Amino acid sequence: MLEALIFDLDGTLADTEELHRRAFNQAFLEFGLGWNWDLDLYAELLRVSGGADRIARYIDRLEHSAAEKTRLRRLVPSLHRAKTRIYGEFVAGAQLTPRPGVRRLIGEARAAGLRIGIAATSVSASVLPLLVAALGAELAAGISAVVSADQVARRKPAPDLYELLLATLRVGAGETVAFEDSANGLAAAKAAGLRTVVTPSRWTIGQEFDGADLLIPTLGDPEAPLGPQAQRELGAPWLDLALLRQRFSAPRAVNA
Repeated sequence: MLEALIFDLDGTLADTEELHRRAFNQAFLEFGLGWNWDLDLYAELLRVSGGADRIARYIDRLEHSAAEKTRLRRLVPSLHRAKTRIYGEFVAGAQLTPRPGVRRLIGEARAAGLRIGIAATSVSASVLPLLVAALGAELAAGISAVVSADQVARRKPAPDLYELLLATLRVGAGETVAFEDSANGLAAAKAAGLRTVVTPSRWTIGQEFDGADLLIPTLGDPEAPLGPQAQRELGAPWLDLALLRQRFSAPRAVNA
């Protein structure tokens, strides 16, 4: 039986990546670096999990001397702390809207007694304000467990976040469905043995999602139903808990 749902945070629960991009650029400005990550560059860099690693990857591609790159890499921890502070300020002042269907499905799952986990690539300090801003205080308080990137040894696509969440929620991988928007997130969830629903964001739409158990543009809502093609594939105008159970509660086939 389905016992738990786990949601990736950035991009899956809410489209926060523009706030992240702006926070990176503001941090670069504060440090006088003259860097600016535009929309296309940021979408490319999102293939790297974790903000600090993203900055380091960007430095690697700069046409600087080895000595200058070494100097810049030493700035990465301070840069990332500044970016995290700025991002928190942006979240506090933002009116975040969850992606279609997220709030509805979490509410349905909570009412049915399912446990809800959050697998956040963001650092811990950013997570609770974002959950409250996107879901509201009452629904955010119903989240059963949150694991952030700074609590595990390896980031996505490694399965560490999901494995720790499964242990914290006390559920098995076969009793849980993960919701992701990126190829790295999908790989992490599958490596942990989870079934996955992928809803690509505008930042990840060009990534490869081979292996996803269900690939749809959004979860859909009565006010924002899925498009005709997605409805035909799903067999419904939006994904609700009953349909999720129908698709994922049946035993998985065992190869002979």
